[in-house]
Amino acid sequence: MLHRGCVIPAHPLALDEHRRLDERRQRALTRYYLDAGAGGIAVGVHTTQFEIRRPDVGLLRPVLELAAETVRERTDRPVLLVAGACGETAQAVAEAELAASYGYSAVLLSPGGLEHRSEEELLDRALRVATVLPVIGFYLQPAVGGRALSAAFWRALADTPGVVAIKIAPFDRYATSDVVRAVCAADRRDEVALYTGNDDNILADLVTPFRFRAGEEILEKRIVGGLLGQWAVWTHSAVDMLEQAHAAARGDQAAALRVLRLAPQLTDANGAVFDVAHGFSGCIAGIHEVLRGQGLLAGRWCLDPAGDLSPGQAEEIERVRRAYPWLTDDEYVADRIDDWLR
Repeated sequence: MLHRGCVIPAHPLALDEHRRLDERRQRALTRYYLDAGAGGIAVGVHTTQFEIRRPDVGLLRPVLELAAETVRERTDRPVLLVAGACGETAQAVAEAELAASYGYSAVLLSPGGLEHRSEEELLDRALRVATVLPVIGFYLQPAVGGRALSAAFWRALADTPGVVAIKIAPFDRYATSDVVRAVCAADRRDEVALYTGNDDNILADLVTPFRFRAGEEILEKRIVGGLLGQWAVWTHSAVDMLEQAHAAARGDQAAALRVLRLAPQLTDANGAVFDVAHGFSGCIAGIHEVLRGQGLLAGRWCLDPAGDLSPGQAEEIERVRRAYPWLTDDEYVADRIDDWLR
């Protein structure tokens, strides 16, 4: 399923007005993603708020457990349970072990906060974590804590046993090309699935055939799915868009034209939800605002009291909702929300 390609929403954190975990709505979000057709969920990632790891908050364990439990209760179909892991090697390994204890499928290994580590040290960290759970590598954009990494790093990561996918999210076409080219050159190229995290280029990533020469061979690699904060909202529509992208990749010209028409619209919508105008400062609150408007969240509270929408962001979100109603899934949610909140 990972290699076929699917929608993997980055799971938000449902809080009440006291900024405590709202278990009822946390479960409702998981049910929504499953019923909408997502192939998996990513928990404990940026959208879930990294502060869940703080000792005074202590939400990493309950949030991971709650998602896994809800998935098992809701469906018998295979679901990719992805756990975010971050920090130095010991912390990342411990977080992978915690996720494994709850039956998670893989770890999305964040490089955030490790600017002081060499590429060799990051590769060793990935190898250590991969002894616990399969690893999804992560090219994180610098604006939210990532750093530039060489093509040589990505080739070596692709050739690391236990690495099963790479989430490409540098928000940079040159860097994206570096990753795909590097994976094409790797011996394990067919064992590593590529997922987009480039919120500014989601659909174009999904319909682009990347081709590179390796000696006498022309090698092609495609980005097959998305692991995205953007797909934490309007998920039912996201599943349809991915299906259209897959049809386009199979040669369906009508699907290709539809995807290309939608691509700039989705980028515009993401700009509003993720607060590009203010350097992404309101990105988590923007996701919460969409879900609050649909009734899935009670409010847009973040663990950080300062976390909220930027000036004018609410109006921007409403603008894109009105401009592109086909990108939303408001009717789908309205018809089913009572069941999810039961």
